[in-house]
This record gives sequence, C-alpha cells and structure tokens, in this order.
Amino acid sequence: MNQTANVNAELAIKVQDVHFRWPQGEDVLKSFGIDVPRGEFWMLLGNNGSGKSTLLRLLAGLLTPQSGKIQLLHPVGFVFQNPDHQLVMPTVGADVAFGLVEEKLPLAQVRQRVTEALSAVNLLELQRRPIYALSGGQKQRVAIAGAIARHCQVLLLDEPTALLDPDSQLDLVAQVRRLVKSTGMTALWVTHRLDELNYCDGAFLLEQGQVVDRGEPKRLMQRLMQIQETIP
Repeated sequence: MNQTANVNAELAIKVQDVHFRWPQGEDVLKSFGIDVPRGEFWMLLGNNGSGKSTLLRLLAGLLTPQSGKIQLLHPVGFVFQNPDHQLVMPTVGADVAFGLVEEKLPLAQVRQRVTEALSAVNLLELQRRPIYALSGGQKQRVAIAGAIARHCQVLLLDEPTALLDPDSQLDLVAQVRRLVKSTGMTALWVTHRLDELNYCDGAFLLEQGQVVDRGEPKRLMQRLMQIQETIP
C-alpha cells in the first residue's frame, strides 16, 4: 500500500483499488476507489457496515489496507463521532493549541493560529471556557478548530452530527460548508442523514464495501428516498 501527499493537481483525495479486511477475515472494502476534488465538500452515504468509517480511518492512516493506493493532501484532520474521544486539554484554547505542539512554533504564532481557528468556527469568545462546559455542537467545532489551526488541507468527519440535536446538526454542517468555501479546505463527511446532502458538492453511495453511485447530491437523495419508500 502506498500513501502519499502527491495528488493530481485537481484532486485532494484519490483512492485506487484499495482492499481492506479485518484480521478475522471479513472483507470491508473491495477494489475500492474514489476521487475527491480539491476545495470541495463531499459526503459518504451507506448502511452500517458499508465501509464508510473504515475508509476514513484508512485515509487518516489509522488503518492499513492489504492492497491498493491512497493519495491525499496533508496535513489531514479527523473529527470523530464523539468529540470527547479527541478533546484532551482542560480549556478550549489549550485544546486547539495542543495540536500544534509537534510544529514547535513560537508562542506568538501559536496564539495567532488559535485565535484565527477559533474565530473561523465562531468560538473565540469561549477560548478560556472549560471543555466540560461546552455543548456537543461546540465540542465538535473545537475539534474542527484544531484542524484549522494545523492548516489541514483535508478534513475527515465521521458522522459528526450523530450525537447532536437537530438544530446543532444543521448548524455544524453549514459551518463546515462555509469553511470549505472560505479556506479552500477539502472535507469528506460520513452521514446517514439525507437532509445534510443539501450542503455538499457531491456524494458517494457505498454498499458492501464498494461505490455503487456517485455524483450530484440531489440525485442521490432522490434515489435513496425512492429506496426507502419501497421498504415495508
């Protein structure tokens, strides 16, 4: 398997012929391939077990496929379904700054990046607030701010609205769309919610570890709604 930052000038993510199976022998992705254009917001759809979350973990380098080629721009940010699994510092500002430790930046530059990142997600006024005092939606925005502070070129989001109330769900997806359009970042978002398709540039539909459809989100939404109508 080859994973590299060298991607076609028009693409942020390119996956070719990737095959992944769990140690117990269960195939998850089979000859899998997708292309995600730079500076766009795409979504992954599919039933549980279709391979969506596994793909994100492969892209993030958390898993390694048995074969195939993965190319994507770096740095890469990852937002988990449950933000409590990735927020490790006691306050909002400290958590965003924590991701910059490895870059060994001057303190003034760290502060500038934290300020810019929190401003981008409308949380600057909460910089000193304890993490435990945040709502679920605010925690997800802190996780996204951490990726912005690191100047991530690709943002991977694994069902980030799953634990949020309906208003917070739409607020978060709209926020990510605005960030993509204003910063040039590329986002790949896993979802089960058809209404979230209204915010993306394109989508992939997965079934049993393969892409069975891709393209314009409204067309895919109509297809999925028709499928749901036929289910008794």
